[in-house]
Amino acid sequence: MTQPPRLDERFIHLGLGATAVPQPPFDGMEWYGAYGERHGADGREGRLVSQYTFAEDWPGWEMHPAGEEVVICTAGEMELTQEFPDGRRESVTLRPGEYAINPPGVWHIADIAQEATAIFITAGEGTQHRPR
Repeated sequence: MTQPPRLDERFIHLGLGATAVPQPPFDGMEWYGAYGERHGADGREGRLVSQYTFAEDWPGWEMHPAGEEVVICTAGEMELTQEFPDGRRESVTLRPGEYAINPPGVWHIADIAQEATAIFITAGEGTQHRPR
């Protein structure tokens, strides 16, 4: 029997027609460009399911204009901060089993006390980044 893939190594694309497509191994930031080429035709309805473990605060903010992002903490603890278009900020601490939803157009960042692992379900079309 073959070993099942690990989500932290091989993400999944949720596409049109209720498809779930395993992705090639994640190998750095340029991976996202190739992902867009593979699945860009799904537009705003496509979702990327990924898992990351963080040992330090995120280096920058990100924002997804095309749809909501679900953040599910599976280990450790992370403080997620959202910055809304009107400049208001809200923070929530996520622990294992808890989740938050980043609305479209809302900048977000996370601070990590020690180590945290989270699963992300992201509408990534048009994702933007800015420095901390």
